[in-house]
Amino acid sequence: MALRQTMNLSQNLVITPQLQQAIKLLQMSRLELESQVRNELEENPILEEAEILREEDFERTKEAAAQVEGNTELSSESTSEQNSLQDPQKIDEFEWESYLETQHKMPREASHGNEEIMNYENVITATQTLHDYLYWQVKMVGFSREEELMADALISYIDDDGYLKTPLAQIAEEEKFSLPDLEDTLSLIHEFDPAGVGARDLKECLLIQAKHLEEDTNDLVQLIQNHLKDLEKKNYEAIAKALNKPLEEVAEISKIIYSMDPKPGRAYAGNDTHYVTPDVYVYKVGDEYSVSLNEDGMPKLKISNFYKNMLKGGSTPTGDTVAADYISEKVKSAVWLIKSIHQRQRTIFKVADSIVKHQKDFFDRGAAFLKPMILRDIAADIGMHESTVSRVTTSKYMHTPQGIYELKYFFNSGISSSDGGDSLASESVKLKIKDLVSKEDPKKPLSDQKLVDLLKKDGVDIARRTVAKYREILRILPSSQRKKFF
Repeated sequence: MALRQTMNLSQNLVITPQLQQAIKLLQMSRLELESQVRNELEENPILEEAEILREEDFERTKEAAAQVEGNTELSSESTSEQNSLQDPQKIDEFEWESYLETQHKMPREASHGNEEIMNYENVITATQTLHDYLYWQVKMVGFSREEELMADALISYIDDDGYLKTPLAQIAEEEKFSLPDLEDTLSLIHEFDPAGVGARDLKECLLIQAKHLEEDTNDLVQLIQNHLKDLEKKNYEAIAKALNKPLEEVAEISKIIYSMDPKPGRAYAGNDTHYVTPDVYVYKVGDEYSVSLNEDGMPKLKISNFYKNMLKGGSTPTGDTVAADYISEKVKSAVWLIKSIHQRQRTIFKVADSIVKHQKDFFDRGAAFLKPMILRDIAADIGMHESTVSRVTTSKYMHTPQGIYELKYFFNSGISSSDGGDSLASESVKLKIKDLVSKEDPKKPLSDQKLVDLLKKDGVDIARRTVAKYREILRILPSSQRKKFF
């Protein structure tokens, strides 16, 4: 048997722990970063907090990194890992964007043993809304295309409490669906979670929840169907007489009804209070705007001079390679943390400064003058990848003369103008809809189609379904629910 030797060339992306840390810090919110830095200060004796960073502190960081790189007394394991670390002088030149671009292409085989791989998409997310949850269920139950369209239309009319208060006949007329088909689709939505969603009144909501119970519900249905008024007054004697049931049994059935949720959608109401600390401040100086990073409350890190001198002068006990390796590792970790924070802050500044340049009309005149803008616009301007811009803008806030906004707010899709002019930002269109509704006659509220017509006169070419979608986002009820009779 002949032996053959072959050579294969392959390209692999090596993710060092330091690089993982840099990416993790990049996408952290301000509060998360502060917490992370505080933890590092507690765990790493090499790190110190300074009230004011001086030039010698920066020089100390560079020297410490150079000493770690040049330390010949490191163990073989430490030396191997150390070689994967770039010269801190060149960290700013690292191709972060290239890494982010190719990150999703990494093979699963990159994980070895029990080593835990960091989830780079682990960011703070918004609470799922009731409509999001219902739309997701529509996709999961295997509806036909026609049923899916009808279900989506019905869900758009369901309010935050989980009720469908708009008459089906009106929905059928507005959405151009047959009434019997809508009724069939609504019955399918009644099978969705949370139980009772899509009901048209309280009685139907409770009956749907009773249907979901696995026990015999005949008496329960009878009570809900015919005796809600007595139940509201806790007139158990009248209910017992009507049902020919013992008073105790009626009381037990009533307890089941009391345990039901009369507003099944409220569990998905986003009532959490979030306190925002701006990452960036924008000030107007003359005719131009100045961008400044918010450094208040952020610990200023430096390398401990005591440990730096110990490593430099060989003050560790003779032959104690464990102590030398420990100090070297902590110095390396401290250097990378400082460099990564610097890289993060610099990237935030570049993105914020580019946003200000692109959205100057917004800063001058308000949200109505927000321009359409996508991630690619900012990425091309600052020479970074779109994924980097996406991470930087997540959970980062900007204090402006117009108020405090998340950086993601400034990215909007464009809506074509009916007069052939420049496209309008979707946020600007939402404001127009909100303004039109605020000025309407309460006794004759504007329908979605009427809003379409008024927007077209104002130069906005938009479909009725898009108006309905924006109205829902703005938490504006349909016209039938906004109408006031008195």
